[in-house]
Amino acid sequence: MADELPVGMRPDEQPILGERAVFRADEPRVYTREDWNARPPKRPAEVLNRAPDRIVVHHTATANSKDRSLAHAFALSRKIQKWHMQDNGWDDAGQQLTISRGGIVMEGRNRSLDSIRAGNLAVGAQVLHHNDHTIGIENEGTYTKSGVPKRLWESLVEVCAWLCEQYRLEPAEAIVGHRDYNATSCPGDRLYKRLPELRRDVAKRLNGPPKGGGGYPETSIFPPFDPFG
Repeated sequence: MADELPVGMRPDEQPILGERAVFRADEPRVYTREDWNARPPKRPAEVLNRAPDRIVVHHTATANSKDRSLAHAFALSRKIQKWHMQDNGWDDAGQQLTISRGGIVMEGRNRSLDSIRAGNLAVGAQVLHHNDHTIGIENEGTYTKSGVPKRLWESLVEVCAWLCEQYRLEPAEAIVGHRDYNATSCPGDRLYKRLPELRRDVAKRLNGPPKGGGGYPETSIFPPFDPFG
């Protein structure tokens, strides 16, 4: 009996056993809101007919789960949306994109994926007073003292490269941490200290695919009292 493909994955996207499928057209595999079964937003996100000028890196300030599965990643997105809508009273999930510790990339706020592809900005709720010019990436976990998993890091590099290419942004200027705008420890000391490395890795990625090509994974949650770390 043939193995089932992950939700939303076409047969031509199936990874070869023991390998990871390469990115195509410089766009990572992003699972949509439909894939992870998002609830309808209270109202559609506002879409600005212009690009953001900053990519904001967050951590979810939650447990550093060892579960790298697609099911866990989808549950993560549903929990984030629930907390943001019910506990914070927001219209929808605040961030535009989410990356699980297994490196699985998912659409967050409604209209985000289509807006990125069009070079526009679906306004989120992820950086106080700066949502009209930034796009946010939530990285599952707490990186105050713990290191970032390899799969998450690889996906973060690819996602940032994709966003920089779509929006014509310079990594050295565009990629920032949440604490650069607000009084918060987010994205954690360990992840924040790696932002210079992230900028360099993204710049290299934009200059050409790494040896062997990129790839999407085979396969935050925010505490109610502190939704952004």
